[in-house]
Amino acid sequence: MPAAQRIYATALFDAAQEQERLAAVREELSDFLAATTDVPELGALLENPEVESATKAAVVRDLLADADPLVHNFLLLLVEKNRTGELQEIAREFDLLVARAEGRLEVELTTAVELTDEESAEILRQIEKSSGRSIEATRSVDPDLIGGFILQAGTLRVDASVRGRLDRLRHELVRR
Repeated sequence: MPAAQRIYATALFDAAQEQERLAAVREELSDFLAATTDVPELGALLENPEVESATKAAVVRDLLADADPLVHNFLLLLVEKNRTGELQEIAREFDLLVARAEGRLEVELTTAVELTDEESAEILRQIEKSSGRSIEATRSVDPDLIGGFILQAGTLRVDASVRGRLDRLRHELVRR
């Protein structure tokens, strides 16, 4: 991630934490991002470098008139600095900072077959126990894994799938 995006995310995080409004800022920023996805014209307007900053700022002011002042001012700052095209990445970094502060770990669990809720909960309990953090997981199924699972947590990837083992074995045989 470019340093500028990290700097903006950290600045918003620090301000929200200082004012004890992390949850509210996270929720409103997330809602705004959802709006840019739900209304593609809004996202296109904010990302278009040919649209004047004054026009973008007017749209942000109108949409966020009743929003948390931190979110409102932060988005206006992004408009002013021509960084609205980087909003998704900045928000992703902000979410990571909030998760770290709250002791949460966001993981993606991909399995070869659909797990029952009990099976999934057991795997996640083991991850919570070993990481010492609470887990928020998204689950998906990829039959190409043949068996086992892949666990993705940020940049850490644990591949305990049959397909992964076969790929590693193939690479080992090729190297010899």
